[in-house]
Amino acid sequence: MRGATIVTMTLLLSACATTGDFAQKNRSAGDRAMQLGNFSVSLSVRDIAASRAFYENLGFRVVGGDQAQNWLILQNDTATIGLFQGMFQGNLLTFNPGWDRQSQAMDEFDDVRDIQAALESRGITLTLPTDPAGTGPASIMVTDPDGNVILIDQHVPKPGK
Repeated sequence: MRGATIVTMTLLLSACATTGDFAQKNRSAGDRAMQLGNFSVSLSVRDIAASRAFYENLGFRVVGGDQAQNWLILQNDTATIGLFQGMFQGNLLTFNPGWDRQSQAMDEFDDVRDIQAALESRGITLTLPTDPAGTGPASIMVTDPDGNVILIDQHVPKPGK
C-alpha cells in the first residue's frame, strides 16, 4: 500500500511540474511570481565523508564546496543538495537569487531585498531580515507554518550595481 501511495504522489508531482505555468497564467497582472533563484536542499550532516559517499552512491557528484571546511555542493541531473557539517541545526530549503544552476551570476533577477519587501507586504514575518538599503550579497530567512526553514541566500550584488 505504501508503495502505491508513493507512486501516486510521484505521478502527481510530475504532473504539477509539467503544468507549472498554470498558476502564473491565472495571476493578475500586478501579482507577478517572485523569482527566488536556484533551488537546493541544504542538509545538516553529522559526518560529511559518510554523507558524501552515500550521495555519490545515489549518483550525485561534487560540484562545489570544500570538504575540509565541512561543506559540499552535489548535483544529480536537476537535483542539487548541499552537505553542511556543524554549520546549522536541521535542514533548509535554499534559494539563491542571482545564480543559475551552475552558480554563475545572472544579469537580471529579483534582488533579495525586493523579495523581502514582497514577503513583508504579504504579511510574512522574516526570522532573519536584511538591510533593505543594502546593495551587496545578503540573506533572509522565513519559516513556514510547519517549522521548515527557508533560506534565501544571494551571493551576488543587486542587479545593476
